[in-house]
Amino acid sequence: MTDKSPTKQIDDIIGMYTDWRGKLLSRLRIVIMQAQPTLVEEVKWKKPSKPEGVPVWSHNGIVCIGEALKNAVRLTFPKGAGLKDANKLFNARLDSKSVRAIDFHENDAIDETALKTLVLDAVELNASKAN
Repeated sequence: MTDKSPTKQIDDIIGMYTDWRGKLLSRLRIVIMQAQPTLVEEVKWKKPSKPEGVPVWSHNGIVCIGEALKNAVRLTFPKGAGLKDANKLFNARLDSKSVRAIDFHENDAIDETALKTLVLDAVELNASKAN
């Protein structure tokens, strides 16, 4: 996979999931990129147990990470504890001092407007820390 662009690698990762998780991860990716088209797609943390790696969206640092879990698709925001989350999207990793995540389950609705706001807030937080 390493000779492919990160975008193509993420296409391949999404394609590995032929059930609802692949469709949901694909939809979340679209919403994330619509929120901030200048995000950089990357694939990180390749290891023997997960040789394909993990999709990551960055802008002055990691904005969010997308993973298909057994019963959910998780978007993890490494600096999520520093975000407002006015729409209460975060529902996982709530005990962490820094990280917050959203677990989406089969048939869950995506509040695209709220998710885009969260992505933009994460981009803004990264930009403020970069200066």
